[in-house]
Amino acid sequence: MEYETILYEVEGAVGTLTLNRPKSVNAVNRQMMEELIDFWERRQTDFETSVIILTGAGEKGFCAGFDMKDATEGYSQDGMTPENIYRKQARFSTILKLMRTCPQPIIAAVHGYAMGAGMSFAMASDIRLASRDAVFCAAYINIGVGGADLASSYLLWRLVGFGKAAEMCYTGDRIPAEEAYRIGLADHLYEREDLMAQAAALSQNLAYKSPFALHLTKEVLNAGLNAPSMDEALMMENRNQSYMLTMQLMKYLEQQQQG
Repeated sequence: MEYETILYEVEGAVGTLTLNRPKSVNAVNRQMMEELIDFWERRQTDFETSVIILTGAGEKGFCAGFDMKDATEGYSQDGMTPENIYRKQARFSTILKLMRTCPQPIIAAVHGYAMGAGMSFAMASDIRLASRDAVFCAAYINIGVGGADLASSYLLWRLVGFGKAAEMCYTGDRIPAEEAYRIGLADHLYEREDLMAQAAALSQNLAYKSPFALHLTKEVLNAGLNAPSMDEALMMENRNQSYMLTMQLMKYLEQQQQG
């Protein structure tokens, strides 16, 4: 698929995905939705790329959420039935699942507005860097739909705690960068002009690691989100460490034989 609403560049083991509808603050229309699904599906078997940086084009923001005008036109064309709308909603939400199952850690570099779907894309990333002018918002309820959407009921409270997540989903209030950092929604804050350089530096730090180790680490962190006890978490960790130690020991023995 040729992309028109997103840009993707690869340098070494690091890929940079840019949401590229700056005139609409990178709001997700139907075309971007399909392109993002295609992009993240391709990453599932892209073992050459170790890390993905996710950012937004333009000065105004990372992503303003769902393009409601475009969505309304699409629903009108296909018929505004609960079944059709449910199928479109389920397809849109596939993006979040693909982000969590791809083997690459995702670094979100968020500037300006991260609203609705934009905040969900940031939450589904592994590490969130934000500029000091960033604004996060669970905007779903502000457009007349349910206040928990696009994995926010699953991811948000795990990041900020249940009470704060409930407040954000019920009110749809905007959360400035400093508050986002205080509650754990943003992991680091930087000046706008330093944001991408800091994302690049972090990506290089990760890219230096074993790609397979990064993959297994993301897998076990995902499993840990749902592990019912420490026993299950330890079981996954022990499996991963056995794989990696075996690989390291084999490399060591090969080096000894060659030496």
